Amino acid sequence: MSVLKPFSKLPGLKTANILLVESEEQFQQSLADALVEETAVTVNVRLAKSLPLPMKNDESRPRIDLVVFIINLASELSFQSAEASLKYLDPGYFLGKVCFMVTNARNASVPTEHMDAVRKLAASLHCPLLFAEDQTPDGVTNAADRLLTILKVAAGLVPMATALYLSNLTRCTVPPDIDQPSFD
Repeated sequence: MSVLKPFSKLPGLKTANILLVESEEQFQQSLADALVEETAVTVNVRLAKSLPLPMKNDESRPRIDLVVFIINLASELSFQSAEASLKYLDPGYFLGKVCFMVTNARNASVPTEHMDAVRKLAASLHCPLLFAEDQTPDGVTNAADRLLTILKVAAGLVPMATALYLSNLTRCTVPPDIDQPSFD
């Protein structure tokens, strides 16, 4: 089991590669289908339940430009799987090549502690935190559009923009009072 490295392979011309990591695979396939519909650049989507990736495909695997951890707030296992997978990423990925996408944030039965834990994780790693509506086709399309914007920058396809600069603009921050109990 090896650590995934961001700069171990050469990039492709007008090509962007994204890795979607979701333990439950509910939203992953519909998001992948929406991402490959992009026509300006070639988008290659890789799917994984968790990291590390198998060693047997390492030579044929392209360089991964963006790693997206999809976390379903209604599932504690989803968060734990994403958190456990982080140790298999090279620290270079945290310079603008990792983001978190959360589903089921509007679900009233989801405890606020789950959302707080995801926000703290994203803030501690200085990564963007995106919210997605996975129940409607428009929600999937909107999530894909947001990811494509980040992916194009991370792949180096946007002139005068770097993934680190975009990461600084979009990273998740935690307000100082997040550790205080809520009075809802």
